[in-house]
Amino acid sequence: MSKQLLIYNTAVPISRARHFDCSLASIAGFEFSQGINSVPLTAVEFPMAVADYPIIFAGTQGEIAPAVILGLGEAENLFLAPDFSWMGKYIPAFIRRYPFVFSRADDRFLLCVDEEYAGFNRNGLGQKFFTPEGELAPFVQNVLAFVQEYQAQFTRTQMFCAKIEKLGILEPMQAQITIDGVTQNMLSGFQAVNREKLKALPGDTLAELAATDELELIYLHLQSMRNFEALRDRMTTSRQMARPADAPQTEPEAVSEPASV
Repeated sequence: MSKQLLIYNTAVPISRARHFDCSLASIAGFEFSQGINSVPLTAVEFPMAVADYPIIFAGTQGEIAPAVILGLGEAENLFLAPDFSWMGKYIPAFIRRYPFVFSRADDRFLLCVDEEYAGFNRNGLGQKFFTPEGELAPFVQNVLAFVQEYQAQFTRTQMFCAKIEKLGILEPMQAQITIDGVTQNMLSGFQAVNREKLKALPGDTLAELAATDELELIYLHLQSMRNFEALRDRMTTSRQMARPADAPQTEPEAVSEPASV
C-alpha cells in the first residue's frame, strides 16, 4: 500500500511468510508526524482532544470526518517539539497506532505495518511479530485489539458525521491571522457547525441528539474553536525560535474565530 494515509509510507499486511523474523524496536518521539497539519479524530476522542486542538470537519459530501488541527501552515505540526516529543496533553489515536493500520481487502480488514518505520527491523531488536511456533506474538495481538477498537470507533464516528451532515448545520470555514496589520487566510477547506443553524433545529431533533450524546460532541467541537488562538501562540513561539537572532521581531496579533468563506 503506497503512501496515502498521511504518515504511512509502505504499509504492508502482516503475514507469517513476510514477517516471521521481524521485530519492532521502540523509537522515542514522533518524528514520523513531521509535515502534517491535521490528523483524523474519532468521536470518542472529542472530550480529551478539546483541551488542545481545534476539532473541525473535513472531506467531501458524504465523506465528512472530524480531524484535529496541528498547525496553521501547510505541512506544519506545532505539537512536535525539537526533540520530537509530543507537546499536547492528549495524543490522537491516529498518531498512537502508528506504524500499524488496517487495510480493506474485499470484505476483510488486514492488519498492516509501515515497513519504513525506523523501529521496524529483522535483527531481533524489540518486540517480535511472531512466536517461534509461528503464532502472532502477544505484542501484535495487543496491537490488533487496539486497531480493531479504533476501527469500531471510526465506524461510529462516520454515523455521527452522516447525521450532522444530513441536518445541514455544517458550513465552510477558514482560519484567519493578522500579522503586521495584514489579515491572512492561514487555513481553509474545512467545515464547522453553525451555531445559529444548530439552535434553529426542531426541539425533538435536539432532544434526540442529546439522548445519544451527539449534542455534547457538537458543543465540544464548538468549544474547541477557541484553540485556534492557542495555535497562534504556538506558531509565534515556533517561528521566533527559528528566526535568526538579528532578524526583526514580528508577532501575529490574533487568530479569529473561523469565518465563513
